[in-house]
Amino acid sequence: MPTSRLRTTAVFAAVAVVASLLAACSGAGSSGGGKKSINVLMVGNSQMTDIQKLTADNFTKDTGIKVNFTVLDENSLRAKVQDDVANKTGAFDVVTIGAYEVPIWSKNGWLHEVSSYADKDAGFAASDILAPMKTAASGPDGKLYGIPFYGESSMLTYRKDLLAAKGLTMPEHPTWQQVADIAAKLDDKKTGMAGICLRGLKGWGEMFAPLTTVVNTFGGTWFDQGWNAQVNSPEFTQAVSFYTDLVKKYGEPDPQTSGFVECQNAVGQGKAAMWYDATSGAGKLEDPSQSKVAGKLGFAFAPVDKTKYSGWLWSWDWAMPSTTKKSDAAWQFISWASSKKYENLVGTKLGWSRVPDGKRASTYDIPQYQQATSAYYKLVKESIENADPANPGVQKRPAIGVQFVDIPEFADLGDKVSAYVDDVLTGASSVKAALDKGQKDAEKVGALYRNK
Repeated sequence: MPTSRLRTTAVFAAVAVVASLLAACSGAGSSGGGKKSINVLMVGNSQMTDIQKLTADNFTKDTGIKVNFTVLDENSLRAKVQDDVANKTGAFDVVTIGAYEVPIWSKNGWLHEVSSYADKDAGFAASDILAPMKTAASGPDGKLYGIPFYGESSMLTYRKDLLAAKGLTMPEHPTWQQVADIAAKLDDKKTGMAGICLRGLKGWGEMFAPLTTVVNTFGGTWFDQGWNAQVNSPEFTQAVSFYTDLVKKYGEPDPQTSGFVECQNAVGQGKAAMWYDATSGAGKLEDPSQSKVAGKLGFAFAPVDKTKYSGWLWSWDWAMPSTTKKSDAAWQFISWASSKKYENLVGTKLGWSRVPDGKRASTYDIPQYQQATSAYYKLVKESIENADPANPGVQKRPAIGVQFVDIPEFADLGDKVSAYVDDVLTGASSVKAALDKGQKDAEKVGALYRNK
């Protein structure tokens, strides 16, 4: 697939914005620093903040390899990583990418395979990686091109104490209508308590990660099996209308500025009664040193409408750009960062609820981890095991993906449609007008595949 079709104007703009910031970051934008240093670019989630704290006194102390971290928000990260690997600038030795990018980028030759390293590294215990996560990190040739740092599905987080105070009960498998009804009763504008927090930040990996799972369970899909666009179909329209109405009525203020991190912070600061998002968000919220609501939370499976499950499947994976000249040192870092040893380090130093879980079967057998995450660890494992990228809705799909469509063009398409839906959240557009525009964009993408 030509590189030009993978990048968009939005990507170039985002890269330009962050370029000046990166220049000032220690170690960024350079593959130098000597043989005993590597440059790592990663997404700015809480698990990444933890590894920054632990690397120097543990990995670097043991190996002598200095790690220069550059950390960006999710949208900026995707732009910078794609620019680096597609243009082969060689700025980074390790990057974090997701389940969407691995199959596409490995096919383009942008990533260094890591199967050979994993197979030779007995201490890494590759057989312990959960099968869905291993599949998500593999390329079309069956080789691993990424190593999961943590895996996730999606779930509903809610304040048990607030529900109890109003005599409300959350089902283990709630419907979206039940969630909306509860949000209406918990929302309190006078005290600044949002009934629910949902991502409204533009981006296919921000707003449309949770929203696409709502589309799936409401019976919609981006494309039918014949690559016919379905963006303005009745089911897709119903899902987007439900989501935007819910967040406008009972969601956080200015939802168009809220992504994963912002919603996680809102819940942790006691400003949101519920949150539907990644299962990986629970660890920080259950840590008393980082959250005001630790111990007050309950967890339920991803809300549904027409399907039994609706949780997504995702992993943030460590990957090596094909341009790295320090693959051995890069593997040493990747192996350590995704090892049982590292999980134990996080558990003993920072707390067991902060372990980057969702990737290893053995994690779920650790007594300390079970105790710290007793409220949700079984739910998370079951959600991961029941996420079905091949059949996430009520009809057959032309490409895999629960919260995305695994084709190169989807990043651009999802970003565009999210911008149209953002106008719905701000009151600048109706759902119909937004999705009619999205339909035209989707039809152009569908035509590329329908005519093959």
